[in-house]
Parts: sequence; C-alpha cells; structure tokens
Amino acid sequence: MSLKSCLKNYFLILEGKKKPKFLIAKEKGLLSKKIEKAYKMLESCQLCERRCKVNRKEKGGFCKVKDKMLISSFFDHYGEEPFFIPSFTVFFWSCTFECVYCQNWTISQRYEKPFAFEPEELAKVIEKHSYCKNVNFVGGEPTPQLPFILKTLSFLNVNLPLIWNSNFYMSEEAMKLLKGVVDVYLSDFKYGNDECAERLSKVKNYTSVVKRNHLLASNDSELVIRHLVLPNHIECCTKPILEWIAKKLKRKVIVNLMDQYRPEYKAFSYKEIARKLTRKEFEEAITYAKELKLNFIC
Repeated sequence: MSLKSCLKNYFLILEGKKKPKFLIAKEKGLLSKKIEKAYKMLESCQLCERRCKVNRKEKGGFCKVKDKMLISSFFDHYGEEPFFIPSFTVFFWSCTFECVYCQNWTISQRYEKPFAFEPEELAKVIEKHSYCKNVNFVGGEPTPQLPFILKTLSFLNVNLPLIWNSNFYMSEEAMKLLKGVVDVYLSDFKYGNDECAERLSKVKNYTSVVKRNHLLASNDSELVIRHLVLPNHIECCTKPILEWIAKKLKRKVIVNLMDQYRPEYKAFSYKEIARKLTRKEFEEAITYAKELKLNFIC
C-alpha cells in the first residue's frame, strides 16, 4: 500500500472532505459519555498499565499528575514526519516510563515545572493554530492527561485531524476511551522483548501490552509506528518488532525507522547504549524491513 492509502482518512480530513473523529463523536453524544467515564477513572487511576489505582483527586499516581492538565510546551512542530508537518504539538508533562536514554527527560522525568491549563483554555490555543495540518498530543506521555484531553476536545470546533503520539502503554480501558476519537495513532514501539523494556524503561509486561494496543489501534484508525533503532539492540528488539509488524499488521501501517539515537540522561551508565548508532546497524535494520516487505520510511 502507498503512504496515501495508509493515511487515506487523514488526507481526506485535510482536504475538507471528511470530519475528524472527535467532531463526529461530539455530534453523536459519544464524547460526553467518554469524558464522564474518564474523569471517574481518576478516582482509582488505571489509565496506563502500571494500574497504580491512586485517587488522583487527592494525590498524583506514579506519573505525579493529579486532577489538573499539566503542559510543558506547545508549538508548531516541523520535526515530525513530512506528511504531518506543520503539526501543532502539545507536549504534556510527565510520563509512564522511566527510559534511561530519554531525549525529553527534563519533561518526562519531571525536572521541569509544568503549566496548568484548563481544557477550554487549551482548546482556544489549538483553534488559533488551526492552520497546521493536525493537533498532536505527545509528551512525556499524554495517557495520564486523557480525561483533560477529551474535555478539551469537547470545546474544540476545528477540522484538524487528531494524532495520539504515545508510548502505547495505555490500559485497555484507556484504549476504549480513545476509540472513535483518534484519527491517527503515532506509536513508539521500543522493544522486542520484556527484558530490555524492564531494564531500560522500568516497565513490566511490555510486549503483550504494546502488541495488544497496536492491534486495537489498527482496527480503530490509521497507524504510523515509530521505531528508534538502538545500538546493540538489532537482534533482540529491532528484528522481532519488524517481524511482528510484518506478520500482524502487514503493509497497512507505515513504519518509521529512526536513526537519531544519541546517549542522553542516564544512558552512559548502560554500556550497550552508551554510544550513537552506527551506519552499519541502521543499514541492517533497513535491509531487514525490505526483506519483510514492510511499508516503511526512514
């Protein structure tokens, strides 16, 4: 399938021939029901698969996000995939992972102070940037902020495709809230096994959760999968991920193979990732994607 075939609905929205899903959900009364369920979940939070069950009306969970929307920054982003730019990107504060090599570690690991926003306030900001091709919710990680994001959409009246840009460690309950709202899922598929995930991102049951969510996302909407190729992780991570995509999702998704890894944050304490990716390693990843006949970009 061609790139445009994989993102047919996305391009139809850009051309004004189709409405974004969140507008349709709002018109049908489905969005208000999702908002009610999402805010109820704050009383025993299970939005991500850490399932800490904290009452976020009283205190923050693992992510330290309570009952307010916390944002690090927002701007017109020109560093995303070519078909997404300019993308109005909202960087939410905090994350559900503890990646030792995170390039946005000051946001994800909460070293920066966030700005608190009301949903109606953020909706007005997004509307002022409606000349962009989409609104792109990222972080950190957007999942802890899902109730506030859905509420924001209830105030939004622009024909912008919605991109959910995530580590894909959402709970199944969170996936149900996202269903019928997101136009394009933009995932970060990091690891091909649970051992690497637990060692480098401090998460358990990674592969079963992320694989499940990719299948759910592909059945709900259009999907672009990012994979940052890590040094010394071709055999254990890159190849198993590409094999799974080829088997389960085939060519109906776009895979973005990324070579921009650089040691950041705590990466220098982990010998195998304490250097940049070599050209040879990345070429091996590209060759394998070709052999599997994946629909990929790099």
